[in-house]
Amino acid sequence: MVLIGDPAVGKTSLRRKYLGQSFVHSHLATIGVDFAQKYVFMPGYRIRLVLWDLAGQQGYESVRRHYYQGCSAIVLVYAVDDRRSFDSSSKWLVEAHKYMKHSFPPVAILANKVDLRDHIPKEELVSTEEGEAFTETFKEKLGVQVIYRETSALSGENVLEVFNTLTKNVVDTYFCSRHK
Repeated sequence: MVLIGDPAVGKTSLRRKYLGQSFVHSHLATIGVDFAQKYVFMPGYRIRLVLWDLAGQQGYESVRRHYYQGCSAIVLVYAVDDRRSFDSSSKWLVEAHKYMKHSFPPVAILANKVDLRDHIPKEELVSTEEGEAFTETFKEKLGVQVIYRETSALSGENVLEVFNTLTKNVVDTYFCSRHK
């Protein structure tokens, strides 16, 4: 799985939360790429997930392109308190599509930092409806399996659920379809 999105939207924090690690309040930019792995069990399968946390800064596209080519899932993250990160979401999907060798794999679109909704003026936030509409548009245009969730790396809201659902979608796409 590759985690993509603008800098400072919480990609690394989501990965850490999913792996059961503590939340780090200070922001340290990912340089190039970072990765982690986790073994998960689904009925009939023991799966080794490799999570590639790709740097969101400009200038790293030449590094990121190699990870798109072999990925089995994409996790696109934007922050609900950062409209620019939402506005550039389609740019991230275009970049991924440009380097995919095959069709798009299963995708999760995550609206992160929902714990900040009560602390930011409503007019500055990306709404749930905007995120859902973006997801539907992407799903219709490319005909791929896409899930949308609102998450909080700080509280853990929906983090385990979204990674578990995406993993199930990967298994269904790449393994179950071969055995039917």
